[in-house]
Amino acid sequence: MFFASDNSGPVPSQVLEAIARANEGHTSGYGSDALSLQVADRIRDLFEAPEAAVYLVPTGTAANSLALATLCPPYGTVFCSPVAHIHEDECNAPEFYSGGAKLTLVKGGDRMTPEALRAAIEGEGNRGVHGPKRGPVSITQLTEKGNYYTLEELRALTAVAREYGLPVHLDGARFANAAVKLGATPAEMSWKSGVDICVFGGTKNGLMGVEAVVIFDPARAEEFEYRRKRGAHLFSKHRYLAAQMDAYLEGDLWKELAEKANARCDQLMQGLKGLGLTVHNDTHANMIFFEMPRAAHRKVLEAGAVYYPSGDLEGDDAELLTGRLVCDWSLQPSDVSAFLDLLRDAA
Repeated sequence: MFFASDNSGPVPSQVLEAIARANEGHTSGYGSDALSLQVADRIRDLFEAPEAAVYLVPTGTAANSLALATLCPPYGTVFCSPVAHIHEDECNAPEFYSGGAKLTLVKGGDRMTPEALRAAIEGEGNRGVHGPKRGPVSITQLTEKGNYYTLEELRALTAVAREYGLPVHLDGARFANAAVKLGATPAEMSWKSGVDICVFGGTKNGLMGVEAVVIFDPARAEEFEYRRKRGAHLFSKHRYLAAQMDAYLEGDLWKELAEKANARCDQLMQGLKGLGLTVHNDTHANMIFFEMPRAAHRKVLEAGAVYYPSGDLEGDDAELLTGRLVCDWSLQPSDVSAFLDLLRDAA
């Protein structure tokens, strides 16, 4: 009954076997090996983007920060939601890797609206050299509050960015979960929706540790390559990153794993609603935020469930606290059923 994070799940056997195969013999380093080149081609095919530049890095923080640094000069600013992953969970890494660019928070909730984005962009355009230069728009899909942007919502945001000549970065740590939920292809959820650089996340969807940065304009590739090396994220034994991604792509494993995680989340959602509990996010893929009295949270956690409540477990028993539930690919229907039984007894 582990719902704390999709980072915490195991690695599928297909991925471990692929790493073992890649461990045989000798090969070139730094991404020049045959497997790494093959994986880049496979990602281009998946995204229907034959000219795209593709790079593998070990963490989502590296992927997002290097991508934004490629799009934003140190005197620029990145427009994002107040609860964007790059703002809440990256320890100022985008600012660090860009050499000092700032983040401009777009007023509102986890899903930016075109109107709010336009207002934020306009607000940073009236000071000349005394203010930051307008830079990229960064969209988190899924959001940190568990919601997804529809394709129409993505296109509306990128249209605003285009009005001002600004590039768009898509933080896709849970790219697969969102794409499966929307029934969208990777191309539809990225460049066909106006995205310039996309992160095709793997770590939260079962991989040991690898993310793909897909740059749809190859003219930006050299900038990324220098920043990746200077930022200490060019692996010498690159084949071990490529092996994970190769297994992820084989037979659309990326989609299969996301479908499993999303299915367990759908099961959770039905159960929570059946218990009459309030759910905060109105859309979901593999993440839910729900509300329950503090005493009920305490009882469920003491019984062995693992997830994150929003506040201290000591206090007024009747006070409502929000809990975050995240499903990974390895959860079984029985895990969800057992958890819902605990909730039923506690609530």
